[in-house]
Amino acid sequence: MKNSLYLAYRYLSFNKIRSLVLISCITIIAVLPLALETLLNESERQLALRAEESPLLIGAKGSALDLVMNSLYFSDEIPETITMAAAEQVMDSDLAMPIPLYIRFQARNFPIVGTSLDYFDFRELELAQGTMFTSLGQCVIGSDVAEKLGLKEGDYIVSSPENLFDIAGVYPLKMKISGVLVASSSADDRAVFVDVMTAWVIHGLGHGHKDVTQTTDGSVILKKDKGNVTANAKLMQYAEITEENIDSFHLHGDPATFPLTAVLAIPYDKKSSTILQGRYLNKDTIYQIVRPKEVVDTLMATIFKIRNVLDAVIVLVGSATLLALVLVFSLSLRLREGEIDVIFKIGCSRATTARLLGAEIFIIILVSGVICLGLISVIVQFDQELVRSLFI
Repeated sequence: MKNSLYLAYRYLSFNKIRSLVLISCITIIAVLPLALETLLNESERQLALRAEESPLLIGAKGSALDLVMNSLYFSDEIPETITMAAAEQVMDSDLAMPIPLYIRFQARNFPIVGTSLDYFDFRELELAQGTMFTSLGQCVIGSDVAEKLGLKEGDYIVSSPENLFDIAGVYPLKMKISGVLVASSSADDRAVFVDVMTAWVIHGLGHGHKDVTQTTDGSVILKKDKGNVTANAKLMQYAEITEENIDSFHLHGDPATFPLTAVLAIPYDKKSSTILQGRYLNKDTIYQIVRPKEVVDTLMATIFKIRNVLDAVIVLVGSATLLALVLVFSLSLRLREGEIDVIFKIGCSRATTARLLGAEIFIIILVSGVICLGLISVIVQFDQELVRSLFI
């Protein structure tokens, strides 16, 4: 058998392209369903775990899936906004603790999550370095953000404009990083957390102004009297909040009317949860209240249906590929009739010929199996990161 394996190895080495094509086909057939199964199981685990940890979500009437995916996993789909008054109503009900969420903007392709400090206690997030944000313009970043961008406590990160032609004059905000979170293997690892008021400043609902009485730029002065200075439209809003200018920042309007994408409600007990849900059953209300677990269960049921279709497609494609491989081997035998005839003439039996061909197939399957195990091991090792980047 050793000699047969050696001869088969030499033959496959000589016909490199044919061997590589066969190995690639078998590897793809084996890896594809296993990788898909691994990633779908991990995505189900991550989705279900975070949904189970989030009791209730309050948002505008519309797509419950968009609301859950944006609020829990910080997806790019932005639901219809509600106002801060919704969080105040939950607080006044004395049935649950409200955690405001305003998830709309990004900083270098990472979502900016406007929330309160209660969020970190609820998610049991801990700091690897630094402190939580304590003033306007500060932020706390997840471990993935820190690692991929090479940032640490004391560095700065700038919010990204929603479009390049912002006629409203809302400038990107330069935020100081007050702390970095410990990795939690969740969506929180790739988020930039700010106070909800800082998110409103990014939105353009709050800003500060220069002290025009001290400016040396005459182009911003429209009129200057003895006790009064009038500035023109060239006066810039601050793009950075510092200790020197923080007192000049202010919000325009009533904060109760300012936008939120959702309110994460944490009921004090089961009875409070039932009562709170009942208050949002009125058809006239502009809000909806959802249980994230139910929404995610519905999503996973749909994913499983799609997976069944994909499995059927993979089986059909795999069967067709296997038939093609059989055809390749059959044609190969036809082309190698001269070689087989020589083997017979030098005194080898049919069993020897079968062993040579079997050794070739064995080597091809063995190499494909090793490559398959290597690829699956890599996928299993990085399945959490792959799921967060590809599915969630």
